[in-house]
Amino acid sequence: MDRIKKDFSTLTLVMIPVAIAINIAVGQLIFTLKIPLYLDSIGTVLVGVLVGPWAGAVTGLLTNLIWGLTGLNVVSAAFWSVAAVIGVLAGLFSDAGWLRAWWKVILAGLITGLIAAILSAPISAYVFGGVTGAGTDVVVAIFRGMGLNVLPASFAQGVSSDPLDKATSFLVVWLIVQALPLRFIMRFPRAENVKPA
Repeated sequence: MDRIKKDFSTLTLVMIPVAIAINIAVGQLIFTLKIPLYLDSIGTVLVGVLVGPWAGAVTGLLTNLIWGLTGLNVVSAAFWSVAAVIGVLAGLFSDAGWLRAWWKVILAGLITGLIAAILSAPISAYVFGGVTGAGTDVVVAIFRGMGLNVLPASFAQGVSSDPLDKATSFLVVWLIVQALPLRFIMRFPRAENVKPA
């Protein structure tokens, strides 16, 4: 409990809304351009990595609820739990020291993407019939055209695009963290997890 209190410092409470804005801005751009990725969890991963899994979860959850309830992307609200899990996983990978080497960063993103695909496929299939309005709908349509039903097609889409999406998000966060001055990074609760030893 003390660790959670330390994680939710004033700096964290300022960082979460900034991360939510990053998620929504980048995610909305990708959604509008119909690119078959999402890139809507960069802020969530950043918070998870620097602050911890609980703050990452809150960032992901709030991003999707705010994004959906504002009407910008109504569909995103249904995936709030997936976004929260992405934040938790970013924090856990950071705590495990995976954010110190670029290849582990990519591997963490790939694993996170597979887990996100498993969790999001039933939501996409059963709530939206596999059609969410994103660029990934094209991928679902391809798999449907190959004869797959909506759930297997949604899962196949997730497995083919989510690992790449999350690996890209994790790598972007790693690059951001590497570019930030050490004195700034050291202000965060998980700073020791992200700089090379």
